[in-house]
Amino acid sequence: MACLSLSQLQKFKEDGFLVLEGFLSADECVAMQQRIGEIVAKMDVPLHCLTEFSTDEEEQLRAQCISDYFLNSGDKIRFFFEKGVFDKKGNFLVPPEKSINKIGHALHAHDPVFKSVTHSPKVQALARSMGLQMPVVVQSMYIFKQPHIGGEGELRADWRAGTSVVVRSLEGGKVLAVMSVGRGWAGEEEPPSILF
Repeated sequence: MACLSLSQLQKFKEDGFLVLEGFLSADECVAMQQRIGEIVAKMDVPLHCLTEFSTDEEEQLRAQCISDYFLNSGDKIRFFFEKGVFDKKGNFLVPPEKSINKIGHALHAHDPVFKSVTHSPKVQALARSMGLQMPVVVQSMYIFKQPHIGGEGELRADWRAGTSVVVRSLEGGKVLAVMSVGRGWAGEEEPPSILF
């Protein structure tokens, strides 16, 4: 089971996040990567919902905070795109599968592959070892790191959603999943999933 050592727990308390190398098995990583490929292949986003994602606070306020597509994504699976991947008419300038910044925010609630990983016994054991009494899954994202395009992301403790546990894949240390362990619920249409 995935229990934290005392030194890991202390590091988590000090930094607000923890990198757990090899937490997900190679099979789990492959299953999620294949499932994302299937989801992307079926992607059908209306023209008015082609939202470019940004980590820049001012750009977020301009683009995302005025977009119902973004604001109401907490209980849905939605696509967010890199900057500069559309022409003025909304046509892709790069292949659609290479244009995505992230898919969020409810993969854990609506997709069986992501749901099984999110609610797995080892994730539950991890949450228990962190001392969480009634953890909930507030959001989930699959973050792409597209070659030659895209903005810079960062590892951080997310004060809005709770505390992040960064889970890394076995291959090349690329961040495959960021699990944000929530302390509350912001009021999406559906309550978040109870972890255990």
